[in-house]
Amino acid sequence: MGYYLGIDLGTSSLKVSLSDEKGNIIDTESRSYPLIMPKLNWSEQDPDEWFEAMIQALATLNVRNGLDKVRSLSFSGQMHGLVILDKNDKVIRNAILWNDSRTTKEVDFLNTAIGKKKLIEETSNIAICGFTAPKILWVKNNEPENFEHIAKIMLPKDYLTYKLSGVFASDYSDLSGTLFFNVKEKQYSSYMLNVLGIKIDQLPKIYKSYDCIGTVLPKYKHLIGLNENTKVVIGGGDQAVGAIGTNTIKENEISISLGTSGVVFAPIDKYSYDKDGAIHCLNHATGNYHLMGCTLSAMASLKWFFEEILKTTDYVGELDSIDEEITDIIFLPYLCGERSPINDPSASGYFSNLALFYKRKDLIKALIEGIVFSLYDCYNTMVGDGINASYARCIGGGTKSKRILQILADVFGIEIRTISTSDGGALGAIILAMVGDGLYPSLKVAAGDLIKDKESFKPNKDKHLKYLDKFKEYKNLYLKVKK
Repeated sequence: MGYYLGIDLGTSSLKVSLSDEKGNIIDTESRSYPLIMPKLNWSEQDPDEWFEAMIQALATLNVRNGLDKVRSLSFSGQMHGLVILDKNDKVIRNAILWNDSRTTKEVDFLNTAIGKKKLIEETSNIAICGFTAPKILWVKNNEPENFEHIAKIMLPKDYLTYKLSGVFASDYSDLSGTLFFNVKEKQYSSYMLNVLGIKIDQLPKIYKSYDCIGTVLPKYKHLIGLNENTKVVIGGGDQAVGAIGTNTIKENEISISLGTSGVVFAPIDKYSYDKDGAIHCLNHATGNYHLMGCTLSAMASLKWFFEEILKTTDYVGELDSIDEEITDIIFLPYLCGERSPINDPSASGYFSNLALFYKRKDLIKALIEGIVFSLYDCYNTMVGDGINASYARCIGGGTKSKRILQILADVFGIEIRTISTSDGGALGAIILAMVGDGLYPSLKVAAGDLIKDKESFKPNKDKHLKYLDKFKEYKNLYLKVKK
């Protein structure tokens, strides 16, 4: 029996999961690394710290399990980050991450000088600070010497695959979040490359997420136990891979991720896009397309409020204290600006309608409602674009709380399901590795066979109607306090 590895490159840590051929997780190992924030609105990491974290995690798993039986491995990676290498394959500067918002001038240039209509025509999306293209322009405008030395441009997970296999590669799903990739045609946009001043030979070869791009370089066997026959499957962007890990593959199925950021993910069979660019149209790891809304401060809002304001890490106790009452308190969770659907980097967090009558638990409840409203805002936009879901599968740290999941069901008005693991990213990467190895004929067959629902949360119709009214107030509050 062979083993499979899923490597999930996150913003705060890298996690490696080892499974057998039936998708049972045998063991996991993770390593964290620092977030570098040298200036306001800057967010960076050292790519070599990602690689070192991966090597350490794999080495530890090898000691416990022996990785010589691993047949294939694949990746789920944080999206949109910019990694640049020189002609000697040395990292030129720290990676600029997805949650970095220094590029407001570059975003404004792209959306106005190039124009949103042209951007949607070329890439299916408008410019936002999160995407990769504005980061390239920022380097060009502010670090011209670094820009001139760029030999390779890659996304975060692609740096790991390059180091491990020696193959300069990427995939449709991850590249579709760069704003220099034509999502409809699944190829680089020559127009956007010209706008950015980069050449196609600086960019990786494009593969499907489940394609095997090569094998592990022999030099790593003594470090991590993987042999030169272990296949490296390119993998994909974290949201597309996470959707594979929740079996969110068919149209009108959606998945919701409750992580540091929040994501609503909706596969579509035929190419389509939001005419205003309020939500993203990207390539799915299946090879089809998907609509996606991303909010910047989901569980990050909860972590901030509990640890910085309430000075507690007792998440379970605090969440258990909230009750059924829907109060007048409204919370805008825009602590890092906001991405979808308002695309406003200057948006701020905000509590409204506070009074001496309210207690600690009421603020916690309102904060959770605000997080869920931000996700529902994305979903509501998707409904306007034709999505009609009857249920959603949910992953991420927020799924550990049944209170949060019930509020999610009540606000969305649809059934919320969880799966046997909250870590869909690593499981999705394992499925990609299995398909890339030929164990399964397709992602659809593999996900259908391996992923099982665990719990279900049904919406309360009366509460859903009350929440619809409160959601209108939430939207009006943003318009009132908008800068």
